[in-house]
Amino acid sequence: MLGVVVIGRNEGERLKRCLQSTAETVLRVYVDSGSTDGSVEWAREHGVSVVELDMSIPFTMARGRNAGFRKLLEISPAIEFVQFVDGDCEIQPGWLQNGSRFLSDTPKAAVVSGRRRERFPDRNIFHRLTDREWNTPVGVVDACHGDAMMRVTALQQTGLFDETMIAGEEPELCFRLRNSGWEIHRIDADMTHHDVAMSRFSQWWKRSVRCGYAYALSAWMHGSSSERYCLKPVLSTIAWALLLPIAILLATLFVSKWSLVLLGLYGLLWLKVVLRECLHGETFANSSAYAASIVIGKFSQLVGALQFWRDCLTGKRRGLIEYKSPTA
Repeated sequence: MLGVVVIGRNEGERLKRCLQSTAETVLRVYVDSGSTDGSVEWAREHGVSVVELDMSIPFTMARGRNAGFRKLLEISPAIEFVQFVDGDCEIQPGWLQNGSRFLSDTPKAAVVSGRRRERFPDRNIFHRLTDREWNTPVGVVDACHGDAMMRVTALQQTGLFDETMIAGEEPELCFRLRNSGWEIHRIDADMTHHDVAMSRFSQWWKRSVRCGYAYALSAWMHGSSSERYCLKPVLSTIAWALLLPIAILLATLFVSKWSLVLLGLYGLLWLKVVLRECLHGETFANSSAYAASIVIGKFSQLVGALQFWRDCLTGKRRGLIEYKSPTA
C-alpha cells in the first residue's frame, strides 16, 4: 500500500498542480507550514488529509515530512511505501506505479527516486542550471532529493528525517540508511516536474548559500565517519573560495604583481567542468553557464559554511534560508 506526503507553504497554483498530480492515490497527506493563501482550505475541499504545523516551533522541511509520515501511519498502519514530494513539484504519470514496483522487487532498497525535471527549463538561465542539477546518474547512489519514494520499514528501523537540519536532511537520512545496510536507488524514469520559480541572481546566490550551510552542517554531524561524509565539498569550498584568494593576495603584495596569473586557476576549473559537460552531450552554452555556476558557487557556499560555523560558536539556531517567491 502506498501513501503520499506533500509539504508546502504559500505555494499557490504550484500546490494545486502538485495535489492534482497525486489524485490517483487514496492516502494523501498535505502538511502546511503557516500558509495564508488558502492552501489548507483547498486541500481539504479536494479530499486531502491536512496537518497544520504549530509555527511557534521552529520549522524545517524535515519536521514537515515527519509529521506527514506519522499522519499516514495513523490513517493506515499497514502502509508499505511513502512518496514524499515538495509542494512545488508535480508527480509524473506512471511514477507511483514504477517506484512502488521497484521497491517491491528490490528488497534491499530503502529509497527509490527517478528523474526530477524543471517545469520551465527554458524560462531563464537559473531554470536551466537547476534542471542540470537534477540530472544525476542512475543506479545505486548515495542520496536523493526531497522527492523520493521510501520503504516504511526502513524509516522505522533507521529513524526519520533529522528535524534540526534546516537543509540537507534528505542526504543525511540516506547516509544513515546506507550505514544500516539499506540501498538508495535512482532509476531511469520521469518522477516529478519541479518549479524553481527563480528569476534573479540574488535568489540563486541565496540557494547556493543554503547548500554551503548544509554541507558544513552535514560534515560537522558525520565528517568523522569512515566515508568522511560531506568533508570533500567543504574542503573544496575552503580551498577555492578562501585559501586560494588569500594566497593570490599575499603573493601579489609581497612577491610579484605577476602572481595575479594564479587567477587563471579559476579559468582552468571552469574549463574542466565545460569539457566534462560537453563530453556528456551538453551544448557549449549550457556547459559554460553550468561551469560558471560551479566556480561562483564556491564563494556563495563559503558564505553558507561561515554562517554555520558562526552559529555553532554563538549557539544560535537559525531558520530556513528561503530564496523563492511565495506564489507563482
